[in-house]
Amino acid sequence: MKIVVCIKQVPDTKGGVVFNPDGTLNRGAMLTIMNPDDKAGLEAALRIKDETGAEVTVLTMGLPKAEEVLREAMAMGADKGILVTDRVLGGADTWATSTTIAGALRNIDYDLIITGRQAIDGDTAQVGPQISEHLDIPVISYAQNIKVEGDSVIVERQYEDRYHVVKAKMPCLITALSELNEPRYMTPGGIMEAYDKEITVWGRADLKDVDDANLGLKGSPTKIAKASDKVRKGAGEVVTLDPGEAATYIVDKLKEKHVI
Repeated sequence: MKIVVCIKQVPDTKGGVVFNPDGTLNRGAMLTIMNPDDKAGLEAALRIKDETGAEVTVLTMGLPKAEEVLREAMAMGADKGILVTDRVLGGADTWATSTTIAGALRNIDYDLIITGRQAIDGDTAQVGPQISEHLDIPVISYAQNIKVEGDSVIVERQYEDRYHVVKAKMPCLITALSELNEPRYMTPGGIMEAYDKEITVWGRADLKDVDDANLGLKGSPTKIAKASDKVRKGAGEVVTLDPGEAATYIVDKLKEKHVI
């Protein structure tokens, strides 16, 4: 069985967010982590590997430094890593990103593709389902439990206050929730092995059945009009009043702001 896990290197928002003049994220200038939902998807694949001996390949699209997140995944137990990187792919929205990743996946044999539900830097939850559309395979989203049974997967799909049990024949794609599991840690031996392995690097020329018009910033139908870091709040107004006056003051302020 062959599993491909799509992972993403995302900004560690605790370290601050930096924007380019065109409104896109300056990923090269920020601290990064593996996207949490993707990490849960990777752990699900590794558990299937533990049970069945499946081969797990991790694939990411990003800057050359995204090799770091592939090394982390391989240190956790993934067998192979593929980095898709090219200047022409920069600034991609979900459509251009999914087009690129699908073009890369057409080079790979797979039974199951696992992605995170969404990335913390975009929160769209669109890329996974879009990849399945490009590849014309079934998709099961919002997975909170995954089980392989023969040539099928059985998934508990989270749905508001309950879950659906969905079964699909492979090949198919699953999007994983961060609540799916508790990802394992890297091991010292795994880290050493990960840095001994070679990462496969693909560029635009390696993408199959992809039109240049659908790639990168120019191929992205979604445009960012304006972007900024979180707005800092002022110190506010401090007043010292007795309880009765304070209550009247608060009510007057609420009326002034048209809250009441």
